[in-house]
Amino acid sequence: MTSVPGPESIDDLLGRVHVVALPMLVRFRGITEREVALVDGPAGWGEFGAFPEYRDPEAAHWLRSAMEMAWQGPPPALRSRVAVNATVPAVAAGEVAGILERFPGCTTVKVKVAEKGQQLVDDVARIAAVLQARPGARIRVDANGAWSVAEAAHAVRVLDQAVRAVDATRAPGTGPVALDGPGLEYVEQPCATVEELVELRARLAADGVHVDVAADESIRRASDPLRVIRAGGADRAVVKVAPLGGPSRLLAVAAEIGVPVTVSSALDSAVGVSAGVAAAAALPGGGGAGVGGGNATRGAGGRGSDGRGPGGRGSDDDEVPAAGLGTGGFFLEDVVEPGAFSLVDGHLAVVAVAPDPARLAGLRVCDERRDWWLERIRRCHALL
Repeated sequence: MTSVPGPESIDDLLGRVHVVALPMLVRFRGITEREVALVDGPAGWGEFGAFPEYRDPEAAHWLRSAMEMAWQGPPPALRSRVAVNATVPAVAAGEVAGILERFPGCTTVKVKVAEKGQQLVDDVARIAAVLQARPGARIRVDANGAWSVAEAAHAVRVLDQAVRAVDATRAPGTGPVALDGPGLEYVEQPCATVEELVELRARLAADGVHVDVAADESIRRASDPLRVIRAGGADRAVVKVAPLGGPSRLLAVAAEIGVPVTVSSALDSAVGVSAGVAAAAALPGGGGAGVGGGNATRGAGGRGSDGRGPGGRGSDDDEVPAAGLGTGGFFLEDVVEPGAFSLVDGHLAVVAVAPDPARLAGLRVCDERRDWWLERIRRCHALL
């Protein structure tokens, strides 16, 4: 058992658990309903939502995160709000504008690409639809490790040109393309393995394609989350609170990793998202450890030499890369009332989130599913 504050016993922990099922507006990660276990602790609420396919040793990190938030609370914040990116699933281009309406004020958009059964032309059309709906938006794409090195090298070049094109509706190769725009901010997990990511970065550099490579699965599902960076496989890191074991562990990894980090969520309820917001709000900004360098610092002016606000302290203007924490927009129902924890001008506030009791009751799973989660928590707790 961990030495940090936690439940007095497994029975104490299980007695604080509420298991809910959140219906989704669109299919995401292949599901239309998201189950999570919420923990009502003395310091606040925590969330255990490891996906069912995750084995207990991996899921135990998610439980540790829930316990940290429930018994210790969030880390000290350096800012009162966090910028968030919109997320567009691998939908048809005609659906993009409607999805973006769920992300008011977001000027950075992550677009899912490389969906099984789709083609690169579908990804180009999706990005074009984003830029039509949000002119000037910063675009990042996520392939979830689906490409080979050769496929990724080709796709990144094409998608970067699609973003750079003055007329984003025109497919690359159909005429002169102006390449004076900002291009892709980064491509997230384009290939599955660390070795492939290393090879891809070299290939992109040789081809003159200046797009950052970000690692996600190579960090959150790795026994050594720093390996991909040490190997030279990523310019950026996408980090999630729960898979890393809590906000404290995320901040430690971010301080050591040495590249800009994007804090993201794992299809969490408002409780889980609030833990991500708390972690992002505690990151040093500007030139601070774990976020300096790369595109993340371009255009940042009027700060001290350390990239912070006055007196070396963080401020709301001292932002870290837009966080991938807007996944609440994919739920038809959440555990808080609409508007209680929602995007304002593309940002989420750093606030404590507590579920609405009526919603906890209304979204409660059946006894069989609750028993499944409680038994899983019991097994994971034994591994801590």
